[in-house]
Amino acid sequence: MIFDDEPQVGENLPILPGHDSPGRLERVLRAGHFAVTAEIAPPDSADPAEVYARAALFDAHVDAINATDGSGANCHMSSVGMCALLSRRGYSMIMQISCRDRNRIAIQGDVLGASAMGVSNILCLTGDGVQSGDHPEAKPVFDMDCMTSLQMLRGMRDEGQFLSGRKITSPPRVFLGAAANPFAPPFDYRPLRLAKKVAAGAQFVQTQYCFDIEMLKDYMAKVRDLGLDKKVFILPGVGPLASAKSAEWIRNNVAGVHIPDAIINRLAGARDQRQEGVNICIDMINEIREIKGASGVHIMAYRQEERIGEIVEKTEVLGDRVPWHPNR
Repeated sequence: MIFDDEPQVGENLPILPGHDSPGRLERVLRAGHFAVTAEIAPPDSADPAEVYARAALFDAHVDAINATDGSGANCHMSSVGMCALLSRRGYSMIMQISCRDRNRIAIQGDVLGASAMGVSNILCLTGDGVQSGDHPEAKPVFDMDCMTSLQMLRGMRDEGQFLSGRKITSPPRVFLGAAANPFAPPFDYRPLRLAKKVAAGAQFVQTQYCFDIEMLKDYMAKVRDLGLDKKVFILPGVGPLASAKSAEWIRNNVAGVHIPDAIINRLAGARDQRQEGVNICIDMINEIREIKGASGVHIMAYRQEERIGEIVEKTEVLGDRVPWHPNR
């Protein structure tokens, strides 16, 4: 979306009445548009050119970009570092914060620094255990979890003070997010857990991969029954599968990801399985758009980031609006 008061590169938009941040994502969602977010794969490198090249794949296709924070407990360039580089170029960034690696002092300091650099969106995560990553000997922190970190950051923003009670002279103006997984048991508890995250301060939620629309519909019906669709913006997660074999591996090895047999059979029967994975993702987005309470989609295209433009264009999910990008 291009706004009339579009600032110079690296500058934020003014905060509108009823908004908590100067960010584009909050504006898009509160305006009632169907938002599109995506994840950027962090490099195993200190070269900023690699970050810029990866972000350019999303130009004019997404409203905000998640900078992951040691996803899967594996080490990569930091979320705050990627946000610093890309915020300067005007990208709308969602900085993920994993409680696995930081205590409350570090989290609060990182959020102040990120806000000062123009980051308007923070996604709070408890984080995967270190045993699942490439440094299993690392000492986990877990001083807080996603709930308590949301409460802490909301207090910093709304009350202008650290968790200790000490005053903050200029509070961080941030839009707070959390993750959700409608597809992991116990299923009846998942909407209740979402309610707890909303009560803690979550304003938007991105879910785990959705490959089962009927399960998502059941979850969203329960969410609506609790009135949560009026309190939080929900962006179901989607993404292209590379092949039936990779889908089988993900189903068997990635916790919380549910892939029905019908999806794997559809991939297995396709002449071009990689393209069929993209087609399935497109179908999922088109169906999600029709679900009441879904405010957008979060596209996770691991090692297929170059396909996001095709996916967004073929769904026509953006309508006639054009998300900001640095070369417009």
